[in-house]
Order: sequence, then structure tokens, then C-alpha cells
Amino acid sequence: MSQKMTVAIVDDEEDMRQSISQWLSLSGYDTSTYATAESALAEIGPDYPGIVVSDIKMPGMDGMAFLRRLMSLDSALPVILITGHGDVAMAVEAMQVGAYDFLEKPFNPDRMSDLSRRATQARRLTLDNRALRRELSDGTVLLRKLVGSSQPMERLREDILDLAHADGHVLIDGETGTGKSLIAHALHACGSRQGRKFVSINCAAHNEDELGTRIFGPVTEGGRLPLCEEARGGTLCLEDIEALPDTLQARLLGLINDQSGDHDTTTTRVIAICNNQDPDKSCEDFLRNDLFFRLAAMQISPPPLRQRGEDILNLFNRFTEGFAEEYGGDTPEVTAKEAAQLLQAPWPGNVRQLLNLAERAVLQNKRANAGISSLLHTDSTEIQHSVVTEGKPLKEYVESFERMLIDNTMRRHRGSIANVMEELCLPRRTLNEKMAKYGLTRSDYI
Repeated sequence: MSQKMTVAIVDDEEDMRQSISQWLSLSGYDTSTYATAESALAEIGPDYPGIVVSDIKMPGMDGMAFLRRLMSLDSALPVILITGHGDVAMAVEAMQVGAYDFLEKPFNPDRMSDLSRRATQARRLTLDNRALRRELSDGTVLLRKLVGSSQPMERLREDILDLAHADGHVLIDGETGTGKSLIAHALHACGSRQGRKFVSINCAAHNEDELGTRIFGPVTEGGRLPLCEEARGGTLCLEDIEALPDTLQARLLGLINDQSGDHDTTTTRVIAICNNQDPDKSCEDFLRNDLFFRLAAMQISPPPLRQRGEDILNLFNRFTEGFAEEYGGDTPEVTAKEAAQLLQAPWPGNVRQLLNLAERAVLQNKRANAGISSLLHTDSTEIQHSVVTEGKPLKEYVESFERMLIDNTMRRHRGSIANVMEELCLPRRTLNEKMAKYGLTRSDYI
């Protein structure tokens, strides 16, 4: 959910401060007011979750000096300045310094609301992008995003750590929706290139000429470097590598061969992502043999969702909880029949498909308690016949459902052991043993 934005109002006239604050509060904003620029600076810093509205003419530090200080702290912070009659030239100067916009007194309150709305939208986008960049540069955060306690997921995280430190070129080959792009970012962030450039391009999104220029050059008229130069010392990620034309595959092989044997900070690591949708072919069928074997010397194939056992139910619970909070609804209950169907589904769209199903389940649950089966019956995976695509022992299904049931009940009762024992008709010792078996801890639910 998006963080609520605050409007900091700075003006030495109390009536003006309170008037702006009242109007913006009625428009749905949180506001904070300051009589001086100095008092505002004590609380406003980089990544401030909001915008600033300030008068220009103030005793002590005036609006222009205040603006310059704010720009030195965070050049992307939107600052709306209020000017008196005759101060328009100063306002134009302020725009050159970095102000978002200005209002001339007396101003229309609706104009203030409109400017604040656009400024807060810009601020939210800036903060979201910063958070994403920090996230993508933190290997531990990325590994935690690869959610799952099944053996295939444990192996996947171990493989990522191993190959990240090996620092060679990598081929990621797997079904759609299995997190291949996330894995590429994790390989970069967990290895020695952390903090250096990670540049990515989708090979299927451009024609051959555009793709060749963008990856290999020459430098464009605007001075834009080709990606192979921009990524020097870092990582070049080529998504949908199977769409790379033969001529460009040869150039990519040449780039890799030219760097062969070098281990300094000027080399570029290539991570290729293959998104082959043809079950009768492999990535090898789309690439030159010499290029394939250079890339596939280190290869990662993320497990499809249908092979991840109880991860399916855990992920579904996690997704529905998130959507229930976002849409203001209740988390739908999963029956034993529905849990079995979720576990048995082939999931051609993998985690992305499960996420979509969870969102639809929450939205449907707000209208009527129709149950998840109604969605499973109409889903594109044609789960209605409960076709088991890959055999699993009955014990695995039973344990997966049992863990999900205890987990849901603990969440609903916020960790109250007595209430969980009563609802599930379990003695204390049995409940404790099962929670220990499934790695459930009471403190996680309080």
C-alpha cells in the first residue's frame, strides 16, 4: 500500500499557515505547520515522505535560502513557493533553482489542491523508485523475496549464492512467472558486483537494428552509451535471449570472448534470461551452439510452482492477506477440497497466475462468500477436473493442508493457543508438536 504523503506548510503568518493547513486537510492531506524555515529543516531531510509549501518573504531564512537548503538535502523534493505581488521574477528564479511551482497571492485554494495533488504524486513515484533501487541492490532483501520453504526453493537460493560469487556468465532458463528477472537481480546483488551498474533490455521488444545499436553501439547523437559500455564493470541482463537475432548473437559471443581471461573491474557479466514457451524445445534450440555453451556453463532453472508443494498454499495465504488489506476485505477461507485443487493444479502461469487468482478470490469474497472453487472452475488452467500433473504422495498433501490450517487459525486468533486448541480440537502437546514440525512460532502471530 502506498505511503500517505504529508504537506509541510512553512509561513511566518499564523493565519496563512492555518488557512492552508485547514484547506489541504479537507482535501485529504496530512499537514504539519512551521513558523520558520529553521524549524522545518529540523524535521525535513532526504526521503521526506511528502512535499513542502513555503512563503518566500519570511524573517530569518527566507524562502529562497530555504529552497536552496532543501535542494541540497534532496533535489527531487517538490517545493511549492507562495509569492506576493511583484515577486514573480523571484519565483522564476526559484523555478530555476529547483522549485516545483509557485502561487501568487491571493491564490485560488483549488489551485493549491491541484498543485499539491500533482506534487505528491511525483514525490510518491520518486520515493517508490528509490526504494526499488535500494531493494534491487540488497541481495538479502532479494533472496527473501524468493519466498518458499520447499526443497526446490531452498536449492534455488543456494544456487544463487554459489553462482553470484562465481561471477561467470549465467543462463536463466525456466517457465513464465517463476521469477527469472528477480533471480537475475539477486545474482548481481549477492556477488562482487553489488553496487555497480545493472542494465537490462528485453530482446523481444526491439527490432534487429534498434537492438544492435542499443546493446553494441555506436554512441547515439545524444551521447547515450550502448549497454555493453554502460554495464562495464557491472552486469548486462538480456531478457528473452531466444529473440536475439543470429547476427547479434555473434556480436555478443565476440564481446564475451574479448573479455575471456580478464578478471578486472572493467569486464561485464552477462546474464541471459530464456523465456521459451515451447515445451518441445529448449533454449539451446534458439541459440548458436558456441554462445549457448558459453552462457550455460552456469545455469539456473527456477522450479515451476506445481513442484513446490506446500509453498503453493503458503503463497496463496500471503497473497490473499495482502489483497484483503489493500481492498479492505476479509481473507477468504480455504476448504480442504480447495486446498487439494490448489496443490494439484498444473499452474502454467506459475506464481504470477497464483497472485492473480488470489486477488480475484479477495474481490469475490467482498461480494459474496462463493468460495475459491468457483474461480478454480473457471480458471484458464482448467483445474475443474483436478488433474494431477505430477504425482505426489498423499502424505505431502495432508501435511501441506494441515500446516495451512494451523497457520490460518493462529493468524485469526492472533497467536492465542487456547483458542486454536479449542477450534481445532487439539491437545496442547499435539499442537506444539505440529507447530514445531511445520516451523510455526507463536510470536509470529501476536
